[in-house]
Amino acid sequence: ASVSSSVKRMSSAENSAHLTPLRLTEQERSILRVLEGALSVSEYTDKVDVITWRSSRATRVLEQLHEILAVISGLTVAASYKQGATLVNKPNLVENAVFFRNVFEVGRRYKMMNPDKMRASYGKLMYILQDAVMPDISSSLGFHCVRKVCTVRDELEDLQCLEVLDDAECALAVSPIREGESVDRKNAAAACLLKRYAGDNPERRVRLERVLFSIGDDIVLTQAHVAPVNQMLCLLQDHFDAAHAEKAHSLAIFAGRNGARLSHSHSTQYAYVHQTLLLWWTILSELPRLWALAEADLLHGYDYRLRDTGQGLHRVQSSPSVSRFMNGVLARLQAQVGGWVGSSAVHLGDNDVPNALHWTDKYAQIPRILLPILNVLQQLDSLASEAPGVQRYIQECFGTVDNCRKAILADFFKHGFDGSGADNYYDAGSCIDGRLTSAWNWCSKIAKKPYYNLFNMCGFVGFDGSFAK
Repeated sequence: ASVSSSVKRMSSAENSAHLTPLRLTEQERSILRVLEGALSVSEYTDKVDVITWRSSRATRVLEQLHEILAVISGLTVAASYKQGATLVNKPNLVENAVFFRNVFEVGRRYKMMNPDKMRASYGKLMYILQDAVMPDISSSLGFHCVRKVCTVRDELEDLQCLEVLDDAECALAVSPIREGESVDRKNAAAACLLKRYAGDNPERRVRLERVLFSIGDDIVLTQAHVAPVNQMLCLLQDHFDAAHAEKAHSLAIFAGRNGARLSHSHSTQYAYVHQTLLLWWTILSELPRLWALAEADLLHGYDYRLRDTGQGLHRVQSSPSVSRFMNGVLARLQAQVGGWVGSSAVHLGDNDVPNALHWTDKYAQIPRILLPILNVLQQLDSLASEAPGVQRYIQECFGTVDNCRKAILADFFKHGFDGSGADNYYDAGSCIDGRLTSAWNWCSKIAKKPYYNLFNMCGFVGFDGSFAK
């Protein structure tokens, strides 16, 4: 079974090699620290994304772009005098265009490989580049700030050994090590590949090893996003019957009751939740493509409008690449499941999802919603057995541990998917975006749930995670 799954993962890796980002080198990590420092002190969006008639938008953008490029140059001098001296000796920005492009590319690539990092600065970076690629801005600046992200395929083409991806040893060399498995076979496969394609050339061996690590990183990252959705699907199927409802744990919801905006019978709600989880699973299983599509829409010069969406000023921009991807996913999924429950409307470039950056952020946060719930469900048995007081508490409130588990799941499957959470009635419902909005709305009300104390006993601290670098 493990060999079969490795082959499937490798087949996916071959198909997405042109999207799989390359792991950062030590020198690139030094550049990343410079970029993060510059972004942390920049007030770019505060100065640019405002409604004012005192100066033109292009003037403000160019002023802030020159400022952040100057900060990057200064921090580079502080981090590496040798590299900084090269920049200083070329006072013209155009002469340092390659360096600035590389700095921004490193930040974008790092975020693709670490979605939980740069949460407070990545949006600022993308908005800086979104403005920089506008024809009038790039013309005034004198150079383009955006270059293609370095990928596994690019590195293998440069090494002239694309055949590595087709090698039988590659699947084992990049496969994750599961608990209890020996790392020896994996290391032996990697050593075999390095000997076969790099020989005794030390530089070539280092570069090829970096490629293997990058493929492995991508597989693990995708699995980490998909696994919580898969576990939740299994819990839905294991604890609830699609056609018949237990009296105490029915999934039926009624509009206007307990905040619900939809009315579904138990069987309809079961299908609705099941299809939504399948949709999330399908999208997250193509994680590298998710980032590539978002960047394609954000950084290809499409104009945007600064508009008050009801949640502050946002850049509203069309997202044709993301839209085609979502429509394709929906078409395949609808054909797979048969009858589709709810709306299939995809909000993009409007008040609900202003641009592709918001779309990426919403789906990348799905594990952040599901993992705390799964953590509590997994700890219930041990918590009850190790603490008699907790066991009595569960018996008094829920009867048994299994009933407690079902109560938590039933509440999430009902009110995490009930169409609630929007600012007004018209934006709420069963649309594709609304399904995630409902889940976040359920998260915001967790402190009012009868099982909230159990969440705290299991170490729950919140759904948002950390905003540290």
